[in-house]
Amino acid sequence: MKSRLIILSDLWGKEKSDWVSVYVELLKDKFEIQYYDCCDLGAIDKTLYTEENLHTQFVNAGIEKAVEQLLKEEKNEIDVLAFSIGGIIAWKATLKGLTVKSLFAVSSTRLRYENEIPNGTIKLYYGENDSNRPNDNWFEKHPINSEIIKNKEHNFYTEKHFAESICKEILK
Repeated sequence: MKSRLIILSDLWGKEKSDWVSVYVELLKDKFEIQYYDCCDLGAIDKTLYTEENLHTQFVNAGIEKAVEQLLKEEKNEIDVLAFSIGGIIAWKATLKGLTVKSLFAVSSTRLRYENEIPNGTIKLYYGENDSNRPNDNWFEKHPINSEIIKNKEHNFYTEKHFAESICKEILK
């Protein structure tokens, strides 16, 4: 029987996530995959579809709503691949009881505000040039397996080459 892998979108949700299909294609043979649009999980209004508006809604209760919804949806042990805002949602849900075997969080910059580390195997990925990634001091305080991708910005995860690289690690 295949393990269950959930994929949590970035802030843009399904409307701007064609790139997710590369991950799904590479992982579908080993995992039963469930994709979640974080905007749906967090009851985010997409009428004004701008980064600033979506971000504001997530910060003002959307993250917490998404965490609660995810806890309702997922009752069994899962693996998680989460992008940007999806990473903080998975992190907080795990701290509240979501049973996660492994969490792969990519460009989850809001983790820089977190001090409690969830159980399970964790791997974090950040672009070297992402100005909002956790700083060196955070990584020193939280010895978590992480990888800084040289010369990359926040959205490097949409590139096929990177998708192939992270999927290889997930499939190990």
